[in-house]
Order: sequence, then C-alpha cells, then structure tokens
Amino acid sequence: MRPVVRGLAVNGEEDSVDSTPLLQRAQQPEAAPVCCSARYNLALLAFFGFFILYALRVNLSVALMDMVDSNATLTDNSTSQECAEHSAPIKVLHNHTGRRYQWDAETQGWILGSFFYGYIITQIPGGYIANKVGGKLLLGFGVLGTAIFTLFTPIAADLGAIALIVLRAVEGLGEGVTFPAMHAMWSSWAPPLERSKLLSISYAGAQLGTVISLPLSGIICYYMNWNYVFYFFGIAGIVWFIFWMWTVSDTPKAHRTISPTEKEYIFASLQNQLSSQKSVPWISIVKSLPLWAIVAAHFSYNWTFYTLLTLLPTYMKEILRFNVQENGFLSALPYFGCWLCMILAGQAADNLREKWNFSTISVRRIFTLTGMVGPAVFLVAAGFIGCNYSLAVAFLTISTTLGGFCSSGFSINHLDIAPSYASILLGITNTFATVPGMVGPIIAKSLTPDNTIREWQIVFYIAAAINVFGAILFMLFAKGEVQKWALTDHHGHRS
Repeated sequence: MRPVVRGLAVNGEEDSVDSTPLLQRAQQPEAAPVCCSARYNLALLAFFGFFILYALRVNLSVALMDMVDSNATLTDNSTSQECAEHSAPIKVLHNHTGRRYQWDAETQGWILGSFFYGYIITQIPGGYIANKVGGKLLLGFGVLGTAIFTLFTPIAADLGAIALIVLRAVEGLGEGVTFPAMHAMWSSWAPPLERSKLLSISYAGAQLGTVISLPLSGIICYYMNWNYVFYFFGIAGIVWFIFWMWTVSDTPKAHRTISPTEKEYIFASLQNQLSSQKSVPWISIVKSLPLWAIVAAHFSYNWTFYTLLTLLPTYMKEILRFNVQENGFLSALPYFGCWLCMILAGQAADNLREKWNFSTISVRRIFTLTGMVGPAVFLVAAGFIGCNYSLAVAFLTISTTLGGFCSSGFSINHLDIAPSYASILLGITNTFATVPGMVGPIIAKSLTPDNTIREWQIVFYIAAAINVFGAILFMLFAKGEVQKWALTDHHGHRS
C-alpha cells in the first residue's frame, strides 16, 4: 500500500500551503489495473469525442477558402513581399463543383467568429446542469447536436451569410457544455493520483482533432467538394454518439461492466474529496482566489492558442509564403506537438506526485509555468528570425508544443480545489477563456494591415506578455488542496 502524495485542506484552513504529501495520515488504496479498465475506456472515448468536437470547430476555416469567390476578397489580400516564395505551387486536379459565395473579408470574419458567441453562453449553465444531472447526456447530446447542425452547413450557406452565422452560433451553444460536462464526469471517475493522466488523455483529442482535420479538410476540398467536409465530420460525430451512449456511465456505481476492484478503488480514492451538499456555494466560489488564479491562466493561455489557431495559416501563407497544400500540413504540425506533449505531461505529472512525493500545487505550478512562459519565449523568437522558414516553423511548433504542459497544470486545477463543483468552475474559467477567441484574432488582424514581419512581431509580443502575466498570477495565488467551501460535509461521498 503506497501513501498518497497530495494534501487536503480539511482542517478549515483554505489558505494553507499545499506543501505536504497527500494524506500522510491515510493510506492510498491499491490501484486497480489500467488495462481494460472502465476509467481508461472512458478516457479513450472522451478522447475521440473531443477529437470530433475540434474537427467540427476548425473545418470551416479550411472549407471557407473554397466557399468564397476569390474575386470577392481579391482587394483584401495583402501578401508580404519581404520573404521569397518558398516553393512552386503544386498543381492538383481541383474540384470546382461546390458553390461559391460573394462574401467579403468582414463577412467571413463574422462567419468564423460566430461560433464563439454561442460557445460562451452555455459554459456556466452547462457546468451547473452537469453538476446536477451528470455529464454523460450533456456531453453526448452536445456532440450530437453540433454534428447534426454541421450536416446542414451547405444548406445554411445557400440561404446566405446570416443563416450560416446563426447556424455556427448554435453549434457553439452545443459545444459550450462539453468541457464542463467532462469535468463533472471526472469528478466521480478520476482518482487523485491519476487525474493528470486521465484528463490529459481525454482532452488531448482536441489537439489531435485539429492536427487531422486541418489537412484532411483541405484534401477533401481539393479532390471532392467542400460540402463533403461537413458531411464527413458530421457523420463521424453521430457514430461517436452511439458508442458513447452505449458504453459509458456518469458514475462508477452506474456502470454495467466495471469490476468490483476498480469500483472500490475509485470510491476509496475519492471518499474524502466530494461533498454531499445539494446547494452550490456560489458566493464562496466567486470569492475564491485560487479560482481567479485559474481564470487568469486560462484566459492568458487561450489568447495565444486562439490567435495562432485562427491566424497561423495566414502567417504561413502571407509571410512565410508556403503553398496552400504545404500550409495545411505545416499549420497542423504545432498541434501535433501539443497533443504529444499533453500525453507525456500527464504521465510525468502523476509520477512526480506519486513516486517523487511532489505536492499537487508544486506540480501544477511547474507545469503551468513551463506551458506558458516557454511558449512566450519561442513565440517572441519566431518574430525575430525573419524569413528563415525552417526556424520559423520550428519555433512556432515548439511554442505550441510546450503549451501542452498546461494540460497537467491549471487546466485540471479545478478538480484539485473543488472536485464536487469542478464542472461549474470550468464553466466559469472557460467563459472568460472564450473571450480571447472572440477578440484576439480581431486585434491581431487590426495590427497586421500590411502583413509585415514587424507587424507580426507586435502580435507575438502581446500574446507572450499576456501569457507571462497569467503565469505569474497563477504562481502567486493558485492552490492544490480541496478548499473548505467545497468540503462542507467532509465525509460526504457522491457515487
């Protein structure tokens, strides 16, 4: 029997420093096997779910290039002449059967940004509902709804830009509940010493979804038709929903095939962490400084993430001047690195806590600092290497890759400080963290009217400064122990 290595604030002292190993007074129950376990099956299915969610989110940014008549935006294009053409265009048999629309750059901006206007609305309500009824149905129908509406994208486009904007906003409403719903499920499924591994596996699907969908959407557009981009990913979402509803449960107690050993292991691991109180302590949540430390880190991290997610293809094309096919794969490369880093970071974080007796707060701070300051350094460096294509791609890839450390840092700190209300806390932090997706790219666009390297340096400076600022606030005010207000009933257990 191994001692657990993370401290709990069960003594009524919220502001105590989490510097001691976990429950030195108690013994960690013997871990249930990983192979074929219900909790890791849940992580794997969640992985594919978030893979599909992000594929549904980013596919429009690729398809839109084929949906818009090039003459409509010809005057808006401003390709920098500072760098030489990187390579000759690759000639391919391009399918032109898809309908083209006369949408100017401003209209395209509204179409791409409309998703976030729906996404931001359902974060906190989604967290509250998941806390009350569980996350299985909420996550399942969130994906299903997004997938079904995606199938109607070609019809909405034919009806006009306004119809497409409304459709994308509705898709955002569906996706807005998914992360809080998954956090609600992990509050009942993830043993404390496996949180980093389980959550990094499940949420890493989002990064791989970006990696695969960017080039795959481009291939579908070139060799088939842009309509099939939405049909392909929409159908994939429906298929996933069927597997999800058939195989997972909100809690270990409700699972049909979980082994008694695994069920007892999960229950014993969580027995001192969950509260049985029915009401949500909203005032205590809002007053919690550790929560606002997560908000600061989440907002700052997403500023860089969404700016690059939206504008990295533009930077590759207009500044570094890669051809379109190269652009799709090279734009996806940083997110492949981030996906790989998330998986490895999850393993490393839990090993540090379990085998090396690192406190939870130490691990969260180390991984957050690495995942935010590291990307800031390489992002600034990317602006100074001019037209060195290899170094530019390398620095941008390293910057995004290092961001994967945050998956075992602030990203799961909600479960450390208040596992019973983790879905609500994530809803709150993700609401603030959605704002960068709405305003970050707009500000970046306004700062790069001529698409010069100097203008992009300013964009990178701003993103780096915000990243460092968020990391500092997290380092100062974050906590790693369950807060007193989340443990009104210290022995309450929700199965």
